[in-house]
Amino acid sequence: MLFKNTYQKSFAAFRISTYIFQPPVAHQNLYYGGNEYIDEIELLAQKRALEAFNLNPEEWGCNVQPYSGSPANFAVYTGIIEPHGRIMGLDLPDGGHLTHGFFTPNKKVSATSLFFESKPYKVNINTGLIDYDKLAEEARLFKPKIIIAGVSCYSRCLDYKRFKEIAEENNAYLFSDMAHVAGLVAAELIPSPFKYSDVVSTTTHKTLRGPRAGVIFFRKGIRKIGKDGQKIMYDLEDKINQAVFPGLQGGPHNHAIAGIATTMKQVKSPEFLQYQKQIIANAKRLCTKLQEYGYKINTDGTDVHMLLVDLRSTGITGAKAEKILESISIACNKNTVPGDKSALNCSGIRLGTPALTTRGLVEKDIDKVVNFIHKGLLLSKEVSNISGPKLVDYKRVLNTDAYIKAKVAALRKEVETFSKQFPIPGFEIY
Repeated sequence: MLFKNTYQKSFAAFRISTYIFQPPVAHQNLYYGGNEYIDEIELLAQKRALEAFNLNPEEWGCNVQPYSGSPANFAVYTGIIEPHGRIMGLDLPDGGHLTHGFFTPNKKVSATSLFFESKPYKVNINTGLIDYDKLAEEARLFKPKIIIAGVSCYSRCLDYKRFKEIAEENNAYLFSDMAHVAGLVAAELIPSPFKYSDVVSTTTHKTLRGPRAGVIFFRKGIRKIGKDGQKIMYDLEDKINQAVFPGLQGGPHNHAIAGIATTMKQVKSPEFLQYQKQIIANAKRLCTKLQEYGYKINTDGTDVHMLLVDLRSTGITGAKAEKILESISIACNKNTVPGDKSALNCSGIRLGTPALTTRGLVEKDIDKVVNFIHKGLLLSKEVSNISGPKLVDYKRVLNTDAYIKAKVAALRKEVETFSKQFPIPGFEIY
């Protein structure tokens, strides 16, 4: 509560003269007193964030004040391009994120698409993999100012080098949103976006296993050498910092910043590295076992912590699968697969292993989890045979049919009995 209720505005960098990145800026004022220790925590969080990803503070800076990933992304856009500036991000149905510019033919769904001109790039409909050649072709025509390398449901490593080549060809910034894979990046188990990106954002509550918050990393120093031989410098630091405050936010969430500082210290521990390795091992096992049961996995596998199950061949919708699994105490979410037209009427489910791994499950335990998922999806077919195609009727049968309710209860008991072997850290009596 001490940190949660302590209020401040501006940045520690502007309030004390020992800031390691730059001296205080004269036009910034100290809005609130009593921030001596808050300042130290913010600076510590910044320092540890850079160390977590092995970044040189002469080449990179960071802002730890964004409330979460979406405001962090919007701060990047508003900081480095003008309203109606052009951006390109992976389309939401293909595995992108709402904040990467999603819109439908009838509505600009995300504020990103409302205030900026966005154009999605796509995956190959047959392989599920990002079509970099098509992205390059469309970027030449669209001329974006920002190209976003980031995903919310894509199970393969991104080719940051190719993204950078396309961005440079169009004099665009490469902005990488690593929110989902930041822990794997920090553990150096997958390619890092930092080698090629101008700006990188992340949340801290996914694979980093920290508080619900966001961080923006930005390049410093020389951006490129001009045709006349003059050095062209990055000017991202002030632009992004001022976009966060006062542009989009007021007082930061100091309790979350303290959590970021703790998280970034844990990132450098041997235990964290082992955790990340097990996340990937569990995800690969989850994928393989589902395929053995005959389920189709988008991109035919995974390199990371998550995978997308394409249910079109089963006759089960993503919404029905989500509902039946929830009823047996297995959490997942319905998700679009390439070719879907609606996020609500979608054909897949997204599965991930960080939470299971945190609870101590390893590969042999994942086999049991897959068996539960398979049983749940088979039961979903039984429900559909009774209810017909409509989700509202499906839910009604699930909640009222005595035969179905008994089968659900029995399977839920199996799942919950199994899960009790793996206490939730900090809640051993759960």
